Amino acid sequence: MRLYYYQRRDGNSNFGDDLNSWLWSQLLPGFFDEDPTIAFIGIGTLLNHLLPQRVPQAQRLVIFGTGAGYGNPLTAVAHPWQIYCLRGRLSAQKLGLAEELAITDAALLVRRLFQPTSQKTSRFAFMPHVHHATYAGTVLQDICTQVGLGYIDPRWSVKKVLTSISQTEVLLAEAMHGAIVADALRVPWIPVLTSPRILTFKWHDWCSSLALEYHPYYIPPLVSAYPRFPRRRSAIAHWKNCWQQEPWLALCQMVSQRSLWATQLLRITQVACPSLSHASLVEQLTDQLENRLEQLKSDWSVQ
Repeated sequence: MRLYYYQRRDGNSNFGDDLNSWLWSQLLPGFFDEDPTIAFIGIGTLLNHLLPQRVPQAQRLVIFGTGAGYGNPLTAVAHPWQIYCLRGRLSAQKLGLAEELAITDAALLVRRLFQPTSQKTSRFAFMPHVHHATYAGTVLQDICTQVGLGYIDPRWSVKKVLTSISQTEVLLAEAMHGAIVADALRVPWIPVLTSPRILTFKWHDWCSSLALEYHPYYIPPLVSAYPRFPRRRSAIAHWKNCWQQEPWLALCQMVSQRSLWATQLLRITQVACPSLSHASLVEQLTDQLENRLEQLKSDWSVQ
C-alpha cells in the first residue's frame, strides 16, 4: 500500500500535506510500501474528481480522515474504496455517505505523538495559507515583526511548525491545519481570511466535527504581493466582507497596504474571541480515530 498525499507543483513544502509522512510513519510503522495498486489517502482535501487521476494505478483506495472539496464533487464512491472515516459531516453529505463516517480530520491524532511545550514565546502568532506564504512570506513576516506578532510559515518543517504553534498563546490561522493542530494541542485560535482563494467549505466541514462555528476575520488581500484571483465575483465578495466587518476600511484606501494589514492584525488580537473546542469532545474524537485505526490494522493484518 502506497501513502499518497498532495505535493505542490512549485515544490514548496506545506505543513498540512507534510503531516502525512510525519504522522503515519509513527502510527503505522512498516505499513506502507511502493505498491501503487493500493493507495492510502489521509490528511488533505482530496475527495474530488481529480483523485482517481492522481492515483491512476490504484485499484483500491483506503480513506482515513480525509475531506471533500476543490474541483468537482465525486459523483459516486467506487466499490473498492474502503472508507474508515471522513473529516466532517459536510464531506459525508457531499459524497452521499452515512454521517457515522464523519469523525474529524485525521490530523487530530498529532496530540498522541507530539508533546507540546509549556514555554510560550509569542502572545499571538499568524500562520498564513501556504499559497500566500509562497508569494508574500517576506512581507507578511515583516508585518508581523512590526506589530509584535510571531510568524509561522507553513513551508517550515513539520517539527518546527508543531513547536512554534505549541509556543504560541493564541494562533491567528489562515492555514486550516494550523488551526486543527492548534486545537489538538489546546492552543486557542482565531480564523483569518485574506483572500477569496481560501476554500471555506473545508473549514465549515472541520468545524462541524467540533461543534464550532466558522466566522473568519477578514483582511484585504496584499494586492502588490498576492497573485491576481481569477474569479472576479469571489474577489468582490471578499472585499465586501472586509468592509462589512470593518466599515472604516473603505476610508483608508490611501493608506499603504502594509499599514492597513498591521492595523487589522492588531485589531483582531484586541477584539476577536478565540476558538477552542471542548476538551472532552477532543478526547472523544481522538478515541474514535484510534478505534478506526485499530480496525484498519486488523483489516490489513498489522500487528
